[in-house]
Amino acid sequence: MGVEVISAADGVAVVRLPAQPLLLRPGNTVSGPALMGLADVAMWAALLSVTGGKDESVTSSMTVNFLRPAGSGPVLAEARIVKRGRRMVFGDIMLRAEGSDAIAVHVTTTWAVIAP
Repeated sequence: MGVEVISAADGVAVVRLPAQPLLLRPGNTVSGPALMGLADVAMWAALLSVTGGKDESVTSSMTVNFLRPAGSGPVLAEARIVKRGRRMVFGDIMLRAEGSDAIAVHVTTTWAVIAP
């Protein structure tokens, strides 16, 4: 998808999905599956920022709330680890069109920690 990591430190990551006509749905806005994928990548980047880049957690659940269209341009996702336990990690991700402060998608996610 060409996702770019803008920043990732201390359990917070910002990633960017460049504009791509292939990812647009009717209505000229980025598709839901592309936005969900972006949120998942953002959370993984947040996890990697606290595990020294060696995280083997996997997505367990994801709740996605589409609040408004993200538009056809680049989309930013900011992921934050809310709680990191021994077995589960809980996260919160906000997506918005680049250049806008309006939240387009709010995601909550749970990741299962895979024991070595």
